[in-house]
Amino acid sequence: MIRTALLAVALALVQIKAFAATPQWLIASPEVRATAGERFELVVVAPREEALPDEIDVRIRTEADERIVPLTAAAPAANGRRSYVGTMPPGLSGAVTLELAGRSSSVLVLTVAAKSDVVQRLIGAPGTSQYEPPISENDPMYFAVGSRGGWTARFQLSFKYRLFDIGTGFGRERPWLSGLYFGYTQNSLWDLSSESRPFRDTSYLPSIFWKWEREDEKAFIDRMRLGLEHESNGTGGPRSRSINILFVRPEWHKGFANGHQLQFTPKLYGYLDRTDNPDIEQYRGYVDWRLRYDANAEWIATGVARRGTSGKGSVLFDLSRRSRDLRFGPVGGYFHFQYFAGYGEDILDYNVRRKAQIRFGFAIVP
Repeated sequence: MIRTALLAVALALVQIKAFAATPQWLIASPEVRATAGERFELVVVAPREEALPDEIDVRIRTEADERIVPLTAAAPAANGRRSYVGTMPPGLSGAVTLELAGRSSSVLVLTVAAKSDVVQRLIGAPGTSQYEPPISENDPMYFAVGSRGGWTARFQLSFKYRLFDIGTGFGRERPWLSGLYFGYTQNSLWDLSSESRPFRDTSYLPSIFWKWEREDEKAFIDRMRLGLEHESNGTGGPRSRSINILFVRPEWHKGFANGHQLQFTPKLYGYLDRTDNPDIEQYRGYVDWRLRYDANAEWIATGVARRGTSGKGSVLFDLSRRSRDLRFGPVGGYFHFQYFAGYGEDILDYNVRRKAQIRFGFAIVP
């Protein structure tokens, strides 16, 4: 008797769960394909006694991002269903899933074809088949260890954040705003040999910049960044170091038949404030000369050189090799080699020359 009652309860729970999991709203599309940046249509079927509003929100998901897109009714409701239209966000490509936001609905999969968005057409940027998520990599991210009269580590974290989304809000009303980014880079030198393992110095580099990309072969440069950057070590007193700069970073990319690519990306800057270190241009100069060779993301070599107005400067060389076995969650990793020689490995010692340093470690973004 008890077993029969328990079985009945279990069956009832399964039925309740199945009912709860059944979507109350249904969505469909007349087309299985859509184009980024263009109009698409959805047909929405409402549950009984539910009104179909004049506007409804749909959630669009990709592997890297999620969007809420408003849809507007294209016709009056009839027989519990209604057609809605909206604009597929620019920059999307491949398979995307759609469901109603805030409602229990079925899930629809559409294939989205990439197309140059409004910003690309306005500023002359090429269309891309890859969608850039709001937060993405900026400068290299790595951790490397070496010995030079004592063990030290150097590591760097970096990202950029797109401030305005072209699909919503101000980004949709003023498309050029979606070229604005907030960037952040943090570079630390860690003394592993001293007692308590102190950080020797850390540089914090927040920035805001506008990014441009060309569309055709008529433009002289392939890409460009223009912005403001602050760099400091976050300390006070005699150890305080900080600068504010206005910079422009043009980029030239040369592709080869084997898929390899050579990138020349010098960063030119002028000092707006250097109170803590008024002679820093004697050791850094006004340009970071940067050359990068990318062998299909298997080998990546990057060199950065500075030459100050006094003839003193520095050289930084990074070499990364992809490893199939080195993974950080879903992100693949690289074995990383780094060589530094010259003045100012950190901003605290911008005018100090130490012995050349070699380090080995790993990189997430080379």
